[in-house]
Amino acid sequence: MTLDRLLTSRDDEVPTAPEAIVRWATPGLTLEFAHGDEPLHLVRATTDTVDTRVEAVVPITEILAAGRGRTLVGSRLVHTELGSTLRLTEVRRIDDDGLDLVSASDEGLRVVLHLRSSARASFSVTTTVENTGDRALDLQSVTSWVQGLGGTAGRPGGVDDWTLLRGRNDWLGEGRWSETRLRDDLPVLAQQLTGHSPRSAVKQISQGTWSTGGALPLGGVASVERGVAWLWQIENNGPWRWEVGEHVDDAFVALSGPTDVDHQWVQPLAPGESFTTVPATVALGIDLEAATAELTRHRRATRRAHPDDARPAIVFNDYMNTLDGDPTTDKLLPLVDAAAAAGAEVFCIDAGWYDDGGDWWPSVGAWQPSTVRFSGGLAEVTDRIRSHGMVPGLWLEPESVGVLSPVASTLPPEAFLQRRGHRVQEQERLHLDLRHPAARAHLDEVVDRLVRDFGVGYFKLDYNTDPGAGTDVDAPSAGAGLLGHSRAVLDWLDGVLDRHPALVLEACSSGAMRADQAMLSRVQAQSTSDQQDYLLYPPIASAAPLSILPEQAASWAYPQPSMTAEQSAFCLVTSLLGRFFLSGYLNRMDDARLDLVREAVAAAREVRPDLVVAVPTWPKGLPTWDDRWVALALTADRRVLVSVWDRDETAGEHELAFPALRGTDVDVDVVFPRSLTPWQTTWNTATGILTVRSTAETVGARTFALTPRPSA
Repeated sequence: MTLDRLLTSRDDEVPTAPEAIVRWATPGLTLEFAHGDEPLHLVRATTDTVDTRVEAVVPITEILAAGRGRTLVGSRLVHTELGSTLRLTEVRRIDDDGLDLVSASDEGLRVVLHLRSSARASFSVTTTVENTGDRALDLQSVTSWVQGLGGTAGRPGGVDDWTLLRGRNDWLGEGRWSETRLRDDLPVLAQQLTGHSPRSAVKQISQGTWSTGGALPLGGVASVERGVAWLWQIENNGPWRWEVGEHVDDAFVALSGPTDVDHQWVQPLAPGESFTTVPATVALGIDLEAATAELTRHRRATRRAHPDDARPAIVFNDYMNTLDGDPTTDKLLPLVDAAAAAGAEVFCIDAGWYDDGGDWWPSVGAWQPSTVRFSGGLAEVTDRIRSHGMVPGLWLEPESVGVLSPVASTLPPEAFLQRRGHRVQEQERLHLDLRHPAARAHLDEVVDRLVRDFGVGYFKLDYNTDPGAGTDVDAPSAGAGLLGHSRAVLDWLDGVLDRHPALVLEACSSGAMRADQAMLSRVQAQSTSDQQDYLLYPPIASAAPLSILPEQAASWAYPQPSMTAEQSAFCLVTSLLGRFFLSGYLNRMDDARLDLVREAVAAAREVRPDLVVAVPTWPKGLPTWDDRWVALALTADRRVLVSVWDRDETAGEHELAFPALRGTDVDVDVVFPRSLTPWQTTWNTATGILTVRSTAETVGARTFALTPRPSA
């Protein structure tokens, strides 16, 4: 770290020129912040490929509190009165990759911006607010990070040449991304005539604990003219908000956890008390794919270390288009044998294994094996799984308690989320409050018992209910109670893995709607959807690595005995460039169909070393829901892997662009399926374009490897 314009040998001394600069330099990234007569704000960011300046004076921290509103009326996170009063007082180096910037105001506030670097061109940030005054302060929003977007050296800011990336999720329709002109959302208002910033912004906001149930906590902007892209993610397993807006002379992005206006969040701070925001991470690149690569590296560097990271296990799960939550011994044992023969390494028994009444939904909570479904006990099935060398897995929905479960009456009322004295109930489900020791002790007992009694080494953690705004039990506001619960969930997951370090945890994107980085940093696998139509799945699987590590992203492959070979291959390709996740009635397949599944499993094992180091690209752009052709590429150390789906039933041809390979001779090899009729491929060295042609009069998919030839 260096302090420009007033050099000093002490980290805690602060330059005091009218506009002094604090520079934070880490390998691959330099950020410069100005301060003096203005609050601390970002003015420049530099990487190996990008040098961008920020024109707007946008305070890097914005705070809204009761009785202390905005300097400009509106509904945005910025222009807060308290944020405008902050002035830098201290600079602290934290090891080699961290910086704390301390600001204070005469209003009795002390704010610490915690910057940490984990990858070449990205950084993570949280903000701590401390009440140093003599009266209570009621926080209504605190940003994790705010910045201007900037442009190239010597060029003013603005929004005219920015493209905005944002995404939406739905149950069965995850990862639907759009790229639009930012100016289309922020019209020309001639605000320079008023000298005031506009009042509106593009806002993405989550609700409840389904952190990815609608809008997505990841977004970005890119400018081809400027040669710069910013990508950000808010890392919270509960409410969040991000917004992009316009100032007089620049655009800005603001990232936040829960707020009062959006999430009923108010957090009182008595004198001496503090609050720390949810984390956010920002990545910088010459375009969105370059920024995505940086964000991917950040995710790998900051996730909880686990033995599964380097060799993600191949999973068979009995649910999707197969048992659908109705497992029995007679149904499971043939599937166990068939999954083992196909090469699965984990066999996960999904929903229903605990239910005696035939309706598994309202009976969740006690997690005792059914005595009706398993005449010889659940151990008969888990023992068969282990006898094949596979790891037994079970489905759990830990935070949910069905109204028919005995746990609904044995745990104290305070162990559940409540509103105004009533336990929150949705679709015959109650919701545990993981802040309460009885709730946590119950779940710890469940996990420890199942691991001990049945050798469970894999849990699929589902989450099909949303408690809404939160709980007002032992909380100053519903939103504050929900944030406390959400943080307790993360702490519980850490505790489970502390006790069982080899246990593999999977979280869910579809019913659960919870694919945020707070969860992803702790679990080893993330199912990407519950989409049961195999023709609709490719856009979901292709887009998944934008927000989920490839080795975590588990897209279902569920070939069926009734499918043609091409249809089965289509299903299997859907899972191949991610954690391989298998389902389907393998026990009813003929030898030819089962051989195709074995071939896909062998291919999944072969690409596994590439998967855990690769970064994603999209050689025909991010998919839209109705695209005929869908493609995902993963760039690894030695080659590029690309899966291509053709969702039309007529032969066709398509071009895929690989700019990084332009001018390079490559060998194009089929990874899967090798046993079916080959697709025609042509590589153009000069343009870096791969042309693929599907040759069958049916839907189809292929996975290829592009390997650069050694230089002569």
